[in-house]
Amino acid sequence: MSRRLPPLNALRAFEAAARCGNFTRAAEELCVTQGAVSRHVATLEGWLKVQLFERGRHGIGLTPPGQAYFGTVRAALDQIDYGTRQLQASPDVRCLRIKLPPTFAIRWLVPRLARFHALHPRIDVQITTSHQRADFAREEVDVSIHSEPSAPAGPGYRRLFGETLVPVCAPGLLERGPPLARPADLAQHVLLCSMNRPKDWPAWLAAAGAPEIDGNSGLKFENAALAYQAAADQLGVMVALHAFVRDDLAAGRLVAPLPLQVETQGAYYLAYNSARPLPERVQAFEAWIVREAGAMEQAHPGVP
Repeated sequence: MSRRLPPLNALRAFEAAARCGNFTRAAEELCVTQGAVSRHVATLEGWLKVQLFERGRHGIGLTPPGQAYFGTVRAALDQIDYGTRQLQASPDVRCLRIKLPPTFAIRWLVPRLARFHALHPRIDVQITTSHQRADFAREEVDVSIHSEPSAPAGPGYRRLFGETLVPVCAPGLLERGPPLARPADLAQHVLLCSMNRPKDWPAWLAAAGAPEIDGNSGLKFENAALAYQAAADQLGVMVALHAFVRDDLAAGRLVAPLPLQVETQGAYYLAYNSARPLPERVQAFEAWIVREAGAMEQAHPGVP
């Protein structure tokens, strides 16, 4: 069955006039004369055999049938506009390329990424994990996330959250002993650490008054994500970044038997190339991830 469609130019004129509330402004938007808009609307009303506008000395107003029809026409034109823009957009315009450490990706970003996609379904996210900082002059990267020992100088950076160290382990590890009630008890446990963060255990042990314990004498892993998994599998005790274990602590998958939290001087930062205008996809991601980081801090102000 063929579609029963009114003249499409008449539909455009009607939608613009209804949205603008004025034939003159609609004509300016469509780059035609006011008379042309008026004729198109009259043609549509004649085709439909329905009056769409009330015309008076002080302007125009939609009739009840016109108001209902406007909602239908506007939704249809919005869909056509969306489909057209998506078709014409180049892959580079839609693709957001992120470079970040594997642990940050696994423990923090990926569990939240569905929320970003729900807000921006047209942005395709491409994730590359690396411990190397992004070189925006040489790499096809839009944004980079890395831990920095101090606040970077210059534009192009947004602080996400700081680093707070806390030892964690699986509940089962405590059930089968040995005890872990004070820092000195760590000498009886296997310590888990990342080779990329060799200062974490020594920093926490020094603050806890147990510097005699060698924080790098246990099981070492190439990246911290493996150490977190080893802790969940009851291989030992991991000195964790609190931001990466909040959900595990809340769910009981991990516990923090030693309550001391030690803040480092470092923090995680979002970086981008400030030497060129920020694409919309980067602006959208920056706004979203800053909100997510802020919401995390508000929802979990301390170790449970």
